[in-house]
Amino acid sequence: MRVPQRILLGPGPSTVDPRVLRAMATPLVGHLDPVFLEIMNEVMQDLRYVFGTENQLTFPMSGTGSAGMETVLVNLLEPGDHALICVNGVFGTRMCDIAERAGARVTRVDAPWGAPIDPADVKAVLERERVDLVAIVHAETSTGVLQPLEEIARMVREHGALFVVDAVTSLGGVAVDVDKRLIDACYSGTQKCLSCPPGLSPVTFGPRAEERLARRKRKVQSWYLDVTMISQYWGAERFYHHTAPISMMYALHEALQIVKEEGLEKREERHRTISRLFCEGLADLGLEPLVPEAYRSPMLITVKVPDGVDEARVRRFILNRFNIEIGGGLGDLKGKVWRVGLMGSSCTENNVILVLEALRQALEAERK
Repeated sequence: MRVPQRILLGPGPSTVDPRVLRAMATPLVGHLDPVFLEIMNEVMQDLRYVFGTENQLTFPMSGTGSAGMETVLVNLLEPGDHALICVNGVFGTRMCDIAERAGARVTRVDAPWGAPIDPADVKAVLERERVDLVAIVHAETSTGVLQPLEEIARMVREHGALFVVDAVTSLGGVAVDVDKRLIDACYSGTQKCLSCPPGLSPVTFGPRAEERLARRKRKVQSWYLDVTMISQYWGAERFYHHTAPISMMYALHEALQIVKEEGLEKREERHRTISRLFCEGLADLGLEPLVPEAYRSPMLITVKVPDGVDEARVRRFILNRFNIEIGGGLGDLKGKVWRVGLMGSSCTENNVILVLEALRQALEAERK
């Protein structure tokens, strides 16, 4: 197998720290070995730190970020429940699909791709109908919007619904603050700002979500993602559910150590500083971010493709000439934007200088 050493500046995965790669080469032990159980305990505690929560029900699910999304929704929704899903990109749309498959009645609150959800639109639905669960994406990977959460969270709590947040792209890059923001359940992925390979999905369930789980009238539709069962493996019982991905757990353990060593505040400051540097460089190239600064995700910036430029050809040029990966647009933004990820270990000044020079040369080639 011959795999090139890419500079990963797309929407994910991000560059994995060599320490994390070395951790994955650690010898295997059994998934009920006392040493591994202690590693599990440390991973849970460190995830509470990164999520900003005291929730006991906090652990990584076996699977990518989409597994976390499905875990939260199928555990907290039953047939006949009413879910309000906020949609301003691909991943809000995906939540709608999962909620419908769980038998919930779904009401969408939409915003244009590249804009945040308007709290007034959420309030209108909450005041008009009984809603069991409200779900929203914190940092929408398909658009680069960082969604303000506080106002919507307060409204959801006042109306007695559960508040679910997708933090796949934001966790480890900006503060999620699950407890302060009144988030009842949250999920993420390992391959973005945590700079760990894809394969685990951290989730956390607060007390109100746990109460909802305890009141379920029927079994969770997914055996593999049933938190009422998996929590017995992560809890004091250590009751076998499935064989944990041991090497991935080593990787996450090391990745979380790196996050702790830097500190969440310094980590967020780094992401914001490097993002500003990149956007200043874009302006020098005559390029413009899609999302206004007030709502712009520092971890993932969508860049408008100028008229007459073939966005896919630019990406191929950058990959072939500079060995740099950036992403194209999805859905409504397909062919209209590039998505540049500055996440975790990929978020460095050197990478900004490299990708800006690559864009400059690619655009020059387009004009010839």
